[in-house]
Amino acid sequence: MHLLGVPEQWTIVDVYGIDSDALAWVPRPAIALILLFPYSDKFLEYAKEEAEKIKEKGQVLVDDIFYMKQYVSNACGSMALIHAVANNTDKIELKDGVFKKILKDCKDMTPEERGELLSKVNEDSDAYKLIAAHQELAKEGQTEANPEEKVNHHFVAFVQKGGWLYELDGRKDFPINHGASSEDSFLEDAAKVCKAFMERDADDVNFTIMALVKND
Repeated sequence: MHLLGVPEQWTIVDVYGIDSDALAWVPRPAIALILLFPYSDKFLEYAKEEAEKIKEKGQVLVDDIFYMKQYVSNACGSMALIHAVANNTDKIELKDGVFKKILKDCKDMTPEERGELLSKVNEDSDAYKLIAAHQELAKEGQTEANPEEKVNHHFVAFVQKGGWLYELDGRKDFPINHGASSEDSFLEDAAKVCKAFMERDADDVNFTIMALVKND
């Protein structure tokens, strides 16, 4: 994130629990949550039902919500990070770099066009630089990033925008509005949605939550 132009006072921290005591340890302001969860049949079934209900009843989407479709396999971590940062540029003063340029280039694009932009990878493209940074740092972890590997888990981002809590998942047809929220209540509101994810897949313990915070 810092290599791509996000100032170093903004960082990612682990969220160790979703009860009030655990959330109290998360530095504030916390402006986005990133959830890693099992990409299971239960999730896919619920997501299908959820989309059908929204298409039938509609939902509130603010004009300035930044949403990008995901067409690159196994890039959901990068997508979640982009969604987290892009929807908070009123708070994050981006330095010149890949993030800033990508957001500028795709500002007036549709979610589909933004996704296509990220999928056009050549050595001179900003998408290549973003993915190269991702893969270089992934080598320091316990597993190697492989764009073609079968996906068993998935990342999504949650942000507060215009007084609403949004779930941003590039694999879905559109952002998901989870109801009213505010800067003060965002962390607790998003944690409730994460809890619902966990309860729907209660037999699985493979969930991780991270927060984008300002670290003074």
